[in-house]
Amino acid sequence: MRQLKRRHNIKKQKDKMNRLILTISIAILFISCNQTSKTNKKINKMDKQKNEATNTASTKDTTPKVTGIGGIFFYSDNLKETKEWYTKNLGIEINDWGSSGFESRNVNRPDEINSIQWKPFKKGDKYFSPSKKDFMINYQVQNIEGLVNKLKENGVTILDSIATYDFGKFVHIMDTEGNKIELWEPVDSKGSH
Repeated sequence: MRQLKRRHNIKKQKDKMNRLILTISIAILFISCNQTSKTNKKINKMDKQKNEATNTASTKDTTPKVTGIGGIFFYSDNLKETKEWYTKNLGIEINDWGSSGFESRNVNRPDEINSIQWKPFKKGDKYFSPSKKDFMINYQVQNIEGLVNKLKENGVTILDSIATYDFGKFVHIMDTEGNKIELWEPVDSKGSH
């Protein structure tokens, strides 16, 4: 009788063990399928983000508008003394053109380096004319032709025609306060305007 009971217990334990192995196998299979599904979803999400980034980069925004500050220019009563003061006290190094450039990166294209120009001018320099103000700001723009057309439609005073140089296109306008503003569309990273 004992042997019979013992065989019965062993059979019961084998059955339990077989059910446990089957349960573990099903769980592993389920987890494996679930992980594959999650991995596929992550891959699909990454592909979608990559495609969105590619589409965004390939559909360049050409809205005529200001995209940043290109330069800050101001009058000085004593140009030599002013430059020396800024160099000595603020560490601004003056280049051969009498200005200084501050480099920054384009947020949308981090490989692109931009430069903000800083330059004092001798009081009365005609570069600010017809403005009577002691400063002028250069705004970096995109689609300068479209912007000039928009400004003309809005009745803004355009002081000159768009001039093209190796480093970009320029035009000057006046705001309602009598400030002369320089608009600059830099040459983009591909070497075109």
